[in-house]
Amino acid sequence: MHRESPADGAVGITSTIPIEVVYAARRQVIDLNNVFINHIRSESLVERAERMGFPEASCAWIKGIYSAVHLEKVRTVIAVTQGDCSNTHALMETLETEGVETIPFLYPYDRDRETLAHEINKLAGALGARAGDIAAAGGRLSAIRRKVAEIDRMTWSEGTVTGFENHYFQVCCSDMNGDPDAFEAEVDEFLSRAAGREPLDRGLRLAYIGIPPIMSGIYEFIEAGGGRVVFNELQRQFSLPFDCDDIVDRYLAYTYPYHIKHRLADIVAEIDRRGVDGVIHYVQSFCFRQIEDIIVRKRLDLPVLTLEGNRPGKLDLRTKMRIEAFLDMLRYMGQGD
Repeated sequence: MHRESPADGAVGITSTIPIEVVYAARRQVIDLNNVFINHIRSESLVERAERMGFPEASCAWIKGIYSAVHLEKVRTVIAVTQGDCSNTHALMETLETEGVETIPFLYPYDRDRETLAHEINKLAGALGARAGDIAAAGGRLSAIRRKVAEIDRMTWSEGTVTGFENHYFQVCCSDMNGDPDAFEAEVDEFLSRAAGREPLDRGLRLAYIGIPPIMSGIYEFIEAGGGRVVFNELQRQFSLPFDCDDIVDRYLAYTYPYHIKHRLADIVAEIDRRGVDGVIHYVQSFCFRQIEDIIVRKRLDLPVLTLEGNRPGKLDLRTKMRIEAFLDMLRYMGQGD
């Protein structure tokens, strides 16, 4: 998915950041993760980075992001240096040697409001964004986010939205597909179509937690096996479905960059609200967050299937068999009755 950059330059991001600041600075936002995973040959982007010297035994997302910078000819990258991937530091340093401007942004581990406000102000200063424009951009984007939150509600409450559709619209909120107006039109058109649908078969109600999958076809395979993903945890977080007028409060409510206890509190509440029968926890190979699976399993009372992905591609046979066995187990336990 290639997008033309505006005259004053696009800004790439390595993870969700306060995009209100970037749009207030009259710059386009490009989530490099989305460029990578939506590429028709995403595996080739991983291979390109490896040819440049990136280790094979390292996260494919970092390698995909690196290649996406060059694919999109992005000259400025905002890199989340705390609260996301620990490999981002080395990625920034590599990009700097290749003439790419990098702007660091960190989320305070202790969720300190003053520190986060300072980081947002630093970002605004680096991009030349004014406070009034940031507030106006926040109001504009919040209107779109509320519509995406309605897509999410329709997924679990009315059963008229598939797990993949839910995933797609929420994950696109990380950059509004680089064009908030066009993205809002796409959301409006989808809401109109979904409103006329009959509810999907109920099936087993599943939660998908962890980062979005690097492999394709997982949602379709789950539905073919009689399951329905009614909660996409981090995708929902990327859509910032919080009733916060203040930008600092909005990104304090965003759970992903902070202590896992904040994520788990959100997960437990949403699992209960949505009537979930079982949980799929996706972890990425070579990612420190794999260790958090220990905590997830201790904290959640529902059955948990942990899936590990490495490189982009179609869902493999082993993973399919594990998903089938998990759904069969849930049915045997009487879940979904």
